[in-house]
Amino acid sequence: MGKHVIVGAGQVGGHVAKSLAEQGHEVVVVTRSGSGPKHPGISLVAGHAADAAAMRRLSEGADALYNCMNPKYHEWVRDWPPVATALLEAAEGAGAVLATIGNLYGYGPVDGPMTEDLPLASTGTKGRVRAGMWAQALAAHQAGRVRVTEVRGSDYFGPRSSDQSYLGGRFLGPVLSGKPAMVLSDPDIPHSWTYLPDVSRALIAAAAEEKAWGRAWHVPTNAPLTLREIAGSLAALGGAPAPRLRRIPEWVLNAAGLAVPMLKEMRETRYQFDRPFVLDSTASEAVLGLAPTPTDDALKATIAWWREQ
Repeated sequence: MGKHVIVGAGQVGGHVAKSLAEQGHEVVVVTRSGSGPKHPGISLVAGHAADAAAMRRLSEGADALYNCMNPKYHEWVRDWPPVATALLEAAEGAGAVLATIGNLYGYGPVDGPMTEDLPLASTGTKGRVRAGMWAQALAAHQAGRVRVTEVRGSDYFGPRSSDQSYLGGRFLGPVLSGKPAMVLSDPDIPHSWTYLPDVSRALIAAAAEEKAWGRAWHVPTNAPLTLREIAGSLAALGGAPAPRLRRIPEWVLNAAGLAVPMLKEMRETRYQFDRPFVLDSTASEAVLGLAPTPTDDALKATIAWWREQ
């Protein structure tokens, strides 16, 4: 069994930590507050991800260092670069693989399914931040300084999903209780949805697989579904009435963005819901030997988790 250090204990980091601990590994979870999932195999440590020296000490003897944190949307430009640099230096100093959770923002608007070999051509601020992080990590890998990999998913759903998720509590609650669900976009446009436990499995596999180092991978993800299709499946599986979806007008979102930074920042990525947004995970499924959890199974687990809250 090995040692694994995870930065962040949110919807992804928590899954990664528990999965590794349940496999018998030594797991260290680092957050600003020292909080995280409770498990006999998990040590919870308070620390700052931008402190390269501290992160290197915590990562001594580790097989892998996992970057699972995610600053607030409106703080990406300020917070991500120093964190990315510090974790890269920590992994290099400790001799650990750096496995980072990425996203699809770096591609920008594209026509057709997204594959890992698409250029990172985003012109948006957040997309450029993520593209720059990967370029920095890849350059260090190619220079022989450190081994890196990145795993990218689409919008998350599943147990531990945050309220900020499109399919989080603000969607699940109304759909499963037979109330109208407010949605931010056209509910009839196909969209890829990535199941959180599949994110965890992909990140752990990529960190352990030498063939996965030095490039990015997409989380194994099922065929795209519209919000209306997702809502219908949730209602059917959860024994709820036929769902009612109500789209929030764009002018309302724009006005709300004046007071809510999160909504303001989401304007940059609204294109993802104005056209089909499709993730192709063929390459990762072949190399990592993984497959996405069947949609109905994933939705059933999500419903069970939600009802336990």
